[in-house]
Amino acid sequence: MTLYVLYESASGYGLFSADGIDEIGQNTEAVRSSVVDLNRFGKVVKLAAFTPYDSALDALNQCNAISEGQMTDELRNFLELTLPKVKEGKKPKFSLGVGEPKLGSHIFEVTKIPCQSNEFVLELIRGIRLHFVRFIENLKPGDLEKAQLGLGHSYSRAKVKFNVNRVDNMVIQAIFLLDTLDKDVNSFSMRVREWYSWHFPELVKIVNDNYLYAKVAKYIEDKAQLSEDKLSGLTDIVGDEDKAKEIIEAAKASMGQDLSPIDLINVKQFAQRVMDLAEYRKKLYDYLVAKMNDIAPNLAALIGEVVGARLISHAGSLTNLAKCPSSTLQILGAEKALFRALKTHGNTPKYGLIFHSSFIGRASARNKGRMARYLANKCSIASRLDCFLETSTSAFGEKLREQVEERLDFYDKGVAPRKNIDVMKSVIDTVESKEDEPMATENGDSHEVPKSEKKKKKKEKRKQQEDEDQEMPDVNGGDVEDGTAKKKKKKSKDKDSEDTPVATDGKKKKKSRA
Repeated sequence: MTLYVLYESASGYGLFSADGIDEIGQNTEAVRSSVVDLNRFGKVVKLAAFTPYDSALDALNQCNAISEGQMTDELRNFLELTLPKVKEGKKPKFSLGVGEPKLGSHIFEVTKIPCQSNEFVLELIRGIRLHFVRFIENLKPGDLEKAQLGLGHSYSRAKVKFNVNRVDNMVIQAIFLLDTLDKDVNSFSMRVREWYSWHFPELVKIVNDNYLYAKVAKYIEDKAQLSEDKLSGLTDIVGDEDKAKEIIEAAKASMGQDLSPIDLINVKQFAQRVMDLAEYRKKLYDYLVAKMNDIAPNLAALIGEVVGARLISHAGSLTNLAKCPSSTLQILGAEKALFRALKTHGNTPKYGLIFHSSFIGRASARNKGRMARYLANKCSIASRLDCFLETSTSAFGEKLREQVEERLDFYDKGVAPRKNIDVMKSVIDTVESKEDEPMATENGDSHEVPKSEKKKKKKEKRKQQEDEDQEMPDVNGGDVEDGTAKKKKKKSKDKDSEDTPVATDGKKKKKSRA
């Protein structure tokens, strides 16, 4: 059996024939030793055909198709012209060696050319790659390197370049930074509390919020100088006049020690840093909400911006999250607990990052697992809609959220929820109606041309159907009038059937009297 090897280079497709395979016996070690020596390798492998790419863009398209395991039309034409034809009902006397198994399976499905991909074929491809320049005539020394460099740059650029408004990498970085800021703000706020408590320990019990505490500490500075004059400023910060008076009274009878002016300046500067970090955290959260509404509006509407961003970050991208089944999405973030349970033969976790959703907290302890499974199902649908829809809309996410609310009511009160197919149909109708809304003219007047056209088309279809019904004869040879007569007979039968229950009721009454 003859073996052909397909090699995809940066300059074109090459088809090589490997002779003497039976003598070698497909021994990988023998091929590996003969790869380095061109004299030995050239006796076994010879160039059968070569077709160059038309342009750099064509080379990029071919490279993208091969990386996805797809056969292009150019590759199919090249293989069908150069390889022997496969006859139906007979075993082919050749096989094609391919480096990518997915590409080989696709070639076999389309052209019925038998393909193989194993260590032996990979060693042959390695040798072809090593001596490729020697096989191709009229190829200058630097041409192949230039083609490889250009194709590598264009392929990498195409992989990195996406729609700027829908780059999920920004969401991943933002949620990482948001989590880091939460930890930093909490630790720095505790440091401010501990530091300023040496001077004013009573303030900790009065002001509980970290941001407010830093703001009040910066405003008060030295407790000895706190008087009734600063009451209005304290009220503006705290938001409660009674609490501001309580702070002033506590400062008068405070048990804290006095601090030097340099120490107070350092405490004030550090409190300002904590306030800046907290304000930046708020801005970053607003940025994350805006990005999530652009990238994954349905997922954000269903489960929230922060939880949705954490799911995308943990999966690696929105595309990876869309590829995950709902069972994987349900325990995303609980991998350690899952593998621990599998190792110890214990109970597997019911939820991961999805636990932070408010729906899981609202469900009863008995229904938390069921709720997590249902919510993961809806999140999987929402992520796929966000990933593959061309137009950005949050209508699907809002309806999915309503379905989750109905499921909660079903678990608590027993109210039957709507079917998913009915909900999705209603959403699709609303989205299509919004797209088909009449566009306003320049003068501000709206015209309903699409609706009138739809009505005309419906009327035309009805007329065509009526004409066809009039022209079509009956199966038994009669015309349409016979069909109307049959309908009348059916109506009379229906009337008789309606009268029969009365008679049966009369018989029952007679039997009961007897």
